Amino acid sequence: MFATRFAPSPTGYLHKGHAFSALTAFAAAQAVGGRFVLRIEDIDATRCRPEFEAAIYEDLAWLGLAWETPVRRQSEHLDDYHAALSRLEADGLLYRCFRTRKEIAEAMASAPHGPMEVFRGGPLPPDEEAARLAAGEAFAWRLSLDAAGRRLGGFGDLTFVEEGEGAVVARPQVGGDVVLARRDVGVAYHLAVVVDDALQGITHVIRGRDLFEATHVQRLLQALLELPTPTYRHHALLVGPDGKRFAKRDRAETLRSLRERGMSAADLRKELGFG
Repeated sequence: MFATRFAPSPTGYLHKGHAFSALTAFAAAQAVGGRFVLRIEDIDATRCRPEFEAAIYEDLAWLGLAWETPVRRQSEHLDDYHAALSRLEADGLLYRCFRTRKEIAEAMASAPHGPMEVFRGGPLPPDEEAARLAAGEAFAWRLSLDAAGRRLGGFGDLTFVEEGEGAVVARPQVGGDVVLARRDVGVAYHLAVVVDDALQGITHVIRGRDLFEATHVQRLLQALLELPTPTYRHHALLVGPDGKRFAKRDRAETLRSLRERGMSAADLRKELGFG
């Protein structure tokens, strides 16, 4: 059965861009009698707050959306992500990276063949790694593109379907050796999202165009973990009068503030093309 989802992070209040994305996914599910899933991506305990999560439910209900319950909250399913991480580690696809962000930036800038756009590293010699672990140094688990390429025999056969474009050849190299877990945030976004989509039976991922590049890395993880690959639709991003896309960090006007100044849900839906 067709199943799609809206998966916000409770790090701020929802704005028009979120409303457009949620309504797009909801309308797609309704059109074919499919499932609409709401997922709360709250693994970043340093930034997620309960009042923002409560506001997500309030705002989406105000828009007229309905979703399956119970809602999956990522913070309640860390064992699922750690199991996937352990599998990748056992398969020799991860390595411990002890470099700080500053050290990584310096390494990328001073690469022998010119500055690198993404980080590519590798494991430390066993003795050095053991010493740094014994000293209690922090590290991140990174996915080794070299090891992943050997495991799959290259990336040439990795594809995903983008609605309106057909088959797209995945280019996981665009992400470099991505971080899949670290001490301050725990399991990272890329790993959590592919595990969640598989466990929740998501057949169609409908989200903003800003996440298109993330799909390349996520397609690689699906292959390595032998998970199904959804069909993708990356819709255009909603922009404000200044031409900039709506974003929490830019303090975009929130749905709460729109409601407080008298805008109705029907008016907003019409403005966004869902009247």
